[in-house]
Amino acid sequence: MSKVLGDKKALALFTIPALLLFTILVFIPIIWSMVYTFFTGTPGVNFTFSGGANYLRIFQDAQLWTTFKNNIIYVITVGGGQIVFGFLIAMVINFGVREHQNLVRTLLFIPVVLPGVASAQLWLKMYAITPQYGLLNSIFNMLGIDSLVKAWTGDPSTAMIALIIMDIWKALGMYILIFYSGIIDLPEDAVEAARIDGANVFQIITRIQMPMLKPIFRMALVMCITACFKVYDSPVALTGGGPGIVTTMPSMYMYSNAFNYSQFGYASVIAILILIECAIFTVAVNKLLAQKD
Repeated sequence: MSKVLGDKKALALFTIPALLLFTILVFIPIIWSMVYTFFTGTPGVNFTFSGGANYLRIFQDAQLWTTFKNNIIYVITVGGGQIVFGFLIAMVINFGVREHQNLVRTLLFIPVVLPGVASAQLWLKMYAITPQYGLLNSIFNMLGIDSLVKAWTGDPSTAMIALIIMDIWKALGMYILIFYSGIIDLPEDAVEAARIDGANVFQIITRIQMPMLKPIFRMALVMCITACFKVYDSPVALTGGGPGIVTTMPSMYMYSNAFNYSQFGYASVIAILILIECAIFTVAVNKLLAQKD
């Protein structure tokens, strides 16, 4: 390894193509978006320099801050649900499922591979109230709880809840697989030593396995948080951002400004805000769960 790592030409041969591709696909669009923030209109048509007008506009745009508030609620609930339930189910599989573990993991992973639009259509049928009750309303009607029969995706008080439940279900299998992979890679001698010392399952999980899984938690949290901040397809397919803007996310508001109202400069400002938001939370998670030597 010392000989390979000491060969600068070999390192350059393997890293420069990937670095070049990463620069073209990531850094150049980010810089391009930053330049766009100082202009108004549509590129190539009526693109005019406006200075910092787009940045001043964000402080006067109440709708923008409503979308960010929606997004924070979404990140906390969906991200928290995916991480917590993913870890708990992975532990149940590890300790409670003695046979057919591969089958169980495969079944739980199926929602992850479904297209977002297909998942939304599935849940729309479950939430439906017209022309006939969907699964959820049918169950409430059968149980005689007619007060809970409602248009779940059309009611401002339940639309976000409907979206949250669907998206936790959609990505849960991914985090189950991540945590399960981490659990089975843990050194068995530590667990066996704890069992010999009389530790029960709860103590083994909380005092032995969870501290050792800190890098897995960190990776899962970063993946989950960034995905939640950038969410677009599931709210578009399930609720269209409505009713009103109850389930509208910043990414949807950015798209609307760019392609519906031809305000590419202001949309670029929103894109930069989403980038900053992701970066801040990623750094915070890495600091919080930093692995000590």
